[in-house]
Amino acid sequence: MLMYPQIDPVALQVGPLAVHWYGLTYLMAFGLFLFLGTRRLLHPPFKYMTGDRAWSRRDVEDILFLGVVGVVLGGRIGYCLFYKPGYYLSHPLEIFAVWQGGMAFHGGLLGVIVAMIWFARSRKRNWLEVADFVAPCVPTGLAAGRIGNFINGELWGRFASADLPWAMVFPQSGSTLPRHPSQIYQFLMEGLLLFIILWLYARKEHKPGQVAAVFLVGYGAFRFIAEYFRQPDDFLGILSLGMSMGQWLCIPMIAAGIFMWAVCGKRPAYDVQRTAA
Repeated sequence: MLMYPQIDPVALQVGPLAVHWYGLTYLMAFGLFLFLGTRRLLHPPFKYMTGDRAWSRRDVEDILFLGVVGVVLGGRIGYCLFYKPGYYLSHPLEIFAVWQGGMAFHGGLLGVIVAMIWFARSRKRNWLEVADFVAPCVPTGLAAGRIGNFINGELWGRFASADLPWAMVFPQSGSTLPRHPSQIYQFLMEGLLLFIILWLYARKEHKPGQVAAVFLVGYGAFRFIAEYFRQPDDFLGILSLGMSMGQWLCIPMIAAGIFMWAVCGKRPAYDVQRTAA
């Protein structure tokens, strides 16, 4: 079994200015989104779109900015509503204390959906088109975030057998028993594997909304699996049917993705000129 390598969360200290690894992973996520977004412009149906419908690098930059706002606001509000509604109802001012931690992926997802709808309306685009464009560019950012979780030594896993070669002791958990490095599991599943699946799937043209639907199903399924190895929040623990809050939030996400994929499969294909450059 392994010992967690107590990584200094500060990557660079210059006088009073401290640059944290977690902040750098966010920058990495933004940079990867920009890079992949520009590559996505070469995928069908976007490469065939011309005139007012054409996508540009400026669109990628704008949707990134709106997405960041959606992630931060939605993630924080989602955490307060999904995980500690009673506490924040009694301490409403602490909702703004984001430096104390507390973000929820599923809330951030809802925030991003709102941002995509806003972007779609401002550019007179179908929001499913925007969702299909964005979806394959997201998993690498999720992977970067899990690296940040591991560096911070947070969101560790449940207890594991000492015979497991990669079982790891996280002293900050208050226990010297080996645990699953669930941050790495999530990095591999929700990050790298989901990215590969989505990127390959999105290189072919599908009905509007189907790429985004595969993201919902893929992330929901991988997160559901990872939750069996991740330590539940102390203040929630295991909920009904032996599932965590994360798993309960993934169920409607998976169901919505399956429903969306089936319904969108009956929609007309993207209306683009195949002979366009």
